[in-house]
Amino acid sequence: MNILKKIPVKKKKLLSLIKKYKTPLWLYHAKTIKKQIFKLKKFNIIRFAQKACSNIHILKLMKKYGTKVDAVSLGEIERAIKAGFKKNSNDIIYTSDIIDNETLRKVIEYNIPINIGSIDMIKKIGKKSKNHKIWIRINPGFGHGHNKKTNTGGKNSKHGIWNTKLALDLIKKYKLNLIGLHMHIGSGVDYRHLKKVCNAMIQEAEKINCKLSYISAGGGLTIPYKTSDKEININNYYEIWENARKRISKKLNCKMKLEIEPGRFLVAESGFLISKIESIKEVDKRKFILVNVGFNELIRPTLYGSYHYISILPKDNRKINYLDTFEAIIGGPLCESGDIFTQKKDNSIYTIKIPKVKYGDYIIFHDVGAYGSSMSSNYNSRPLIPEILIKNKKIIQIRRRQTIEEMLSLEI
Repeated sequence: MNILKKIPVKKKKLLSLIKKYKTPLWLYHAKTIKKQIFKLKKFNIIRFAQKACSNIHILKLMKKYGTKVDAVSLGEIERAIKAGFKKNSNDIIYTSDIIDNETLRKVIEYNIPINIGSIDMIKKIGKKSKNHKIWIRINPGFGHGHNKKTNTGGKNSKHGIWNTKLALDLIKKYKLNLIGLHMHIGSGVDYRHLKKVCNAMIQEAEKINCKLSYISAGGGLTIPYKTSDKEININNYYEIWENARKRISKKLNCKMKLEIEPGRFLVAESGFLISKIESIKEVDKRKFILVNVGFNELIRPTLYGSYHYISILPKDNRKINYLDTFEAIIGGPLCESGDIFTQKKDNSIYTIKIPKVKYGDYIIFHDVGAYGSSMSSNYNSRPLIPEILIKNKKIIQIRRRQTIEEMLSLEI
C-alpha cells in the first residue's frame, strides 16, 4: 500500500472484504471518526452536520461519542431519531432557509429547535408555534470557501438572514424564543478571515441585545486531502471563537455555550471508495485508467474540482513500486464526458503519476467519508453501492447494495 496515505486495514483483510462484497464499495473506519470527535472536545457542544455522511449507523457512532446533530430536511430529522437522537431536546436542530408545511408540522410535533435562515421562515413558524425555540442564521455580508459553490456567506449566497433588525422585530411580534446565533460562512479555514467572522458575530449579538444560550461557529473545518496539506490548528481555532463567546457573554450579561457544527472534519478521513480497474486505454498518447465507479458515486471532483488521494491495491501478491510511475487520467464508466476524477475547478483535465497497474487491480480513493455516499445518485440507472464499517476490528455492512429491481420499483 502507499506509505504516504495508509488505509487502517491490512491488505489481506481488504481483499477478503472485496471478495465478499464485490466492488465498488464504500469503507469507513470507526476509530478515525472517534479520534476526530475527541479533537473538538473543548467546545461545549459538537453538532454533526449529517449531510456529510447520513448513514444511520454513522449517526449512532456520533451519538455514542457525545455529539448532537444538525438536520437540513425532514428525512434527516427522521434519520437522527432512528439513530437514537431524542425529540423534545437539544439533540437535533433543524437548519434551513425555507420550511414546507409537512416539515413544520413534524418540527412542532417533535419540539425541535429551528435554525432560521430567512424572514419568511420566521413568519411561517410564528403563526403556527408560539414560543418555539429558534436560532438565527446570520449572513454577515461576506463568505469564504475552497470553491464558489461552497461559499455560504455574502451577497451571492442564498443562506442566512441579512437584516437582523427586521428578524428581531418579527421574533418579538410572534413571541418566538430566540436561544442562539449561528454563523457559517463556508468551508475552509483562514485564521485572519476567522477573526473577521467572530467580530461580525459580536457585532450582530450587540444589535440583537437580548440574552442568548448559544452561539455556533458553524462548520467548514478542513482536513488534509493532499499529503502536503497542513492539519488545522484546533486549539487556535477554538481560542478565537472562545474569545468571541466570552465577549458576547459579557456584553449580554448571560451565560452562553459555544457550539461547533463540523461535517467533513469528523468523517472525511474515515472513508474510502474501493473501485476496480476495468480498462487501461490510450488516446492520442494519453493514458486513461477507467474504473467501475463514476461521479454518480463520488461527485466532488466533477462538481468542485476536488482532489482525492489515490492508492493501489494489486489483485495478486505482487508489490507496487510507487517510484516507477506513468502519467494517467482516472475516469469512470458513465456515459458522460465529465466522468473524470482528475479534473480542476475549471473542469480542465490533468494527469497524475500512478504506478504500473494491471487490469483487475483496485484503485482506492481516500478521504471520501464526507459528501461521498451522501451525494451519490442513480444516474445512468446505476444502483447504490454498499457501505461497510470497520468497528472494533469487526466488519459490518451498514448498507447493502441496491438491486436494479429496487431502483425501478418506485416507477412500476
